[in-house]
Amino acid sequence: MALTLEQVRHVATLARLALTPEEEQRMATQLSAVLDAVAQLQTLDVGDVEPTSHATLTASLLREDVTRPSLPPEKVLANAPAKSGTSFAVPKIIE
Repeated sequence: MALTLEQVRHVATLARLALTPEEEQRMATQLSAVLDAVAQLQTLDVGDVEPTSHATLTASLLREDVTRPSLPPEKVLANAPAKSGTSFAVPKIIE
């Protein structure tokens, strides 16, 4: 599927990107190639494929989610440039 420059400009506007004319041409080619690849994948019959959360069937490599005691506030705030009670003090940016 070949994208037009107008379609590329529309996508760039939605993504809030300012593209040069050369970039628009390059994006038209690259995005068209991506859409062609997706179209090719859509032709596959995946009706008998079970949904998975990972492409591989390996076990999770993440550690167990175990509750542990937190650091004491005085240790956490030891190097803070400014503090307010047991919290970091930051400059107000919203009036």
